[in-house]
Amino acid sequence: MFDILMYLFENYIHSEAEVMVDHDILTDELTRAGFHQDEIYKALSWLEKLAALQNTDAYPYLTRRPGVSVRIYTPEETRFLDVESRGFLMFLEHINVLDFTTREMVIDRVMELDTKDFNIDDLKWVVLMVLFNVPGKESAYSQMEDLIFDECEGPLH
Repeated sequence: MFDILMYLFENYIHSEAEVMVDHDILTDELTRAGFHQDEIYKALSWLEKLAALQNTDAYPYLTRRPGVSVRIYTPEETRFLDVESRGFLMFLEHINVLDFTTREMVIDRVMELDTKDFNIDDLKWVVLMVLFNVPGKESAYSQMEDLIFDECEGPLH
């Protein structure tokens, strides 16, 4: 399913191509690209749920404004998000790429992925997809793009 999300993001969203709304045409194209029908439906459902996160009535935790707090991860979340991934999310919050709301959206979307081999590179793409979907986060999206595409080789000193 993650491969389909990446395919859609790179070919339609990230490339600023016109996004097809018709699920049948999109499903046919993804099938021709070699993806399986059930994985296509899971990926499209994942994207629909990402868009639905804008509805704060359905997700009231997104409207809370924490003071100084620490995010405690559930055992299920720690199975998907290893120490490096959780540290990266904290780093993104500290540099203001993510805020409380977008962090929770990222965690929500990660937990819906149907994959066993989730890693920090996958997390970076999920963060990009979430930020792309949230109005007013263009600067954070651009900053995240820079973090992904302008990674330095070797130590930073």
